[in-house]
Amino acid sequence: MNQTDTLRPALPDPQSAPELFEGLLTRRVAAFCVDLLVMGAMILAFSLVGLIAGFLTFGLAWLALTLVVPATIVLYYGITLGSPKRATWGMQAMDIVLTPTRGQPLDGWMAIIHAGVFWITTWISWPVSLLFALFTPRRQMLHDLITGTLMLRRSPMERHWRNHSARTNEAY
Repeated sequence: MNQTDTLRPALPDPQSAPELFEGLLTRRVAAFCVDLLVMGAMILAFSLVGLIAGFLTFGLAWLALTLVVPATIVLYYGITLGSPKRATWGMQAMDIVLTPTRGQPLDGWMAIIHAGVFWITTWISWPVSLLFALFTPRRQMLHDLITGTLMLRRSPMERHWRNHSARTNEAY
């Protein structure tokens, strides 16, 4: 084992831990649909507040309505993915979690960058991004590969890391 392996455990392999990747793409799509509903409700609420504020400020607050959608997306992903749970509400419901692969911490900024790259790659060509997920061994989409992240099923992942650390401790 080299120094890099001791600092950062090896990434899970679909061959040795298939339960971590089982049904992952379907879960990701379902989680995205849940997230769209949540963000849609947030956008509606923020827009209503902005509409009312516009009347109170003689239309000045209506200028801020153009920022409601991007601000909501950044806020939602920054708070949810940047939290210790490392999952949006949709991802939590579907039992998946975002994991860094390059040894960097997954904080709010990394979560926002991940979401930004997701929206850009999806906007440019969502079929290409989905094709990456079908042909990469760990089911990573294009934005996952660019940002150095990996989606895994949460409950099997916790068992996998417990077993991995137990085996690592036995080796010493």
